[in-house]
Amino acid sequence: MHGLRKELLVAQTNAIGIPASLIELPEMPSMAVYEKIMNKTVSGLKQEGFTYAAFGDIFLEDLRDYRDKLLATKNLSTIYPLWKRDTKELLTEFLNLGFKTIIVCANSKYFNEDFVGTVIDKDFIKNLPKGVDPCGENGEFHTFCFDGPIFKKPIEFSIGEKVYREYKSPKTNDDPICKSDDEKYGVWYCDLIP
Repeated sequence: MHGLRKELLVAQTNAIGIPASLIELPEMPSMAVYEKIMNKTVSGLKQEGFTYAAFGDIFLEDLRDYRDKLLATKNLSTIYPLWKRDTKELLTEFLNLGFKTIIVCANSKYFNEDFVGTVIDKDFIKNLPKGVDPCGENGEFHTFCFDGPIFKKPIEFSIGEKVYREYKSPKTNDDPICKSDDEKYGVWYCDLIP
């Protein structure tokens, strides 16, 4: 959903030194398809002995409730280490620790093509449009972290094509970014080439 190449995700987990496996979903899956695939994956993890799932959500109550309920059916507990943290402080701490991240996609309601492909720096927060969360917590934008103190080496990439795509607005979604009277919403993507 972020438009990030699989190779970069694998390179990121390798550079951090954590084992990872990928869950492949079809483009724009229904909730039924998503839940079927995730239930199968979670069942496998439970059989391997996993008892917890951790998430980086900060304040999306509905998403947290959804995850908690879904994972409770598999007797998995959830952990949210960033929950209710101030997002401006969180991003400042992230940058001060030496992490580097780049914008890979952004909602066209707030941003144009020039925004994607931008590396976040200390001036980033003060240049955001009014109402946009500094961490993109409402889906305003998504990022790819490519370097930091936990990385064995930075992930190397070049900036590729920037593409605009429109999607049908979800009718039952309470997401303040996607929910509108419009039939469609747009997203800018920046291809990062390994």
